[in-house]
Parts: sequence; structure tokens; C-alpha cells
Amino acid sequence: MKPFEFAYVCLEPFLPPLYGKVRRSLIEFSRARAHKAEILDAGGRKSHYTIAAPGNVTIIDLPRESEIQHQLNLGIPADRKNEIQRRRSNIREIVLGDMTRAPFPDASFDVVVSVEVLEHVEEDDRFVYHAHRVLKPGGVFLMTTPNGDYCRNTNPDHKRHYTREQLRRLLARHFDSVEVDYAIRGGKFHGLGLKSWSLRKPRQTLLSMAGNLINSIQSAPAAVKDQAVGTYHLIGVARKRS
Repeated sequence: MKPFEFAYVCLEPFLPPLYGKVRRSLIEFSRARAHKAEILDAGGRKSHYTIAAPGNVTIIDLPRESEIQHQLNLGIPADRKNEIQRRRSNIREIVLGDMTRAPFPDASFDVVVSVEVLEHVEEDDRFVYHAHRVLKPGGVFLMTTPNGDYCRNTNPDHKRHYTREQLRRLLARHFDSVEVDYAIRGGKFHGLGLKSWSLRKPRQTLLSMAGNLINSIQSAPAAVKDQAVGTYHLIGVARKRS
């Protein structure tokens, strides 16, 4: 494990709880494979939630080119690929490309993960189709997106916000087994946790860390997965038939 990865794992309790939840699920799914897992992160940029995942990680994301991508920190700058790989021990390849036209052979990966991406994709059905196509039999598609049952869409790059049922139906068009749950409670501490960290703003950084820690505790109860009101995300787990 490289220094950056070690620091991330140590700080995980103080980071946004969505990423910790995804990382723990990803590690669980990867360890369930009889061999070293092949993981595809679709739209992952720096792909922090794949840190320490037991497998080989391939990232596919759009190159950062448009003005709105720069404004919203979307896509991967071409000159950052080497930096990402230098800081990470399990990144096999970074592909600048479009998941709706995924350049990978059928049955290439054990797990496909996509965190807060599908809401940006115009051709969402093609995205899910390719997630299913590149998975091996028995593979898992793990994804998150804003909770459209509760969160208004105010992001200029979000094509839509899905309700739980809308997302379930989309995934079920391609996958044999689908679960969609609500995740991550909103409120004061959730908002604090979204503030950026900076050595120049130690008070804000400490408040953000504390907010994320408390929000993780608030979001931990099992009952949260059925709470449409007050939760900010949907987590989908779709499995390909063995």
C-alpha cells in the first residue's frame, strides 16, 4: 500500500460516508471471487473508493475538455493519468473513453462500479447495457446516484434524478437480480461534511471531518435503506446470472 492509500484508509471515517459505504461493498464483492478480481470503475476519475480493493482496477472516464467539465471537476485531465497511477498500487489502466461505447471485450470484469455517474449520462440505458456486457457471469454492478424521490435536480450537468423505482426498472432491463436502497441521511452534519478541506482553513476542515463522522453514524442503521425522505443517494446492486 502506497503512502497516499494508507493516508486515505486512515482518514476514511472522516470522509464523506457514501464513499466508505461503496468501498466496503466493493471489497466484499471482490473478496468473494475465487481469483484476483478484475474491477472496472466507470466514471471514477481518481477512483478513491477502489483504494485497497483486492483486485486490478481499470478506470474509464471522459477526458476533461468542456467548460462545464472544468467548472464541475468532471472527467480526467490527460496530464493527470500518470499522477493517479503513481499514487495507487492497484490501478492497472486508465482509459479516456465513453462507457456508453465501452472498448472492452465481453465478460472482462468481475465487478463494475460507478459512483454518482449515471445522472450525467444521456444514454443511460446503453451505459447499463455495457456494464452488463463487460461483466463475467456472476459479476456485480455496484452504482450510486442521487435520490430522485427526495433531491431536486439543480446540477446543470445532471440529465435526470431517478426515483428508486425508476432506477430499479432501468437496471432490471439488463440484469437478473437487482436491489436498490436509499442511503446517506441528509441534514446539518451532511452539509458540514461536504465542505472542502484545506490547511489554510483548519476550522472548516475539522468541522467537515466531524460532520462526516457524525453523518456516517446517522446513516448506519439498517432502516435507512427504506427511508425515501431525508436520504440523498440511491445505491444499486445488480448481479449478472452465473
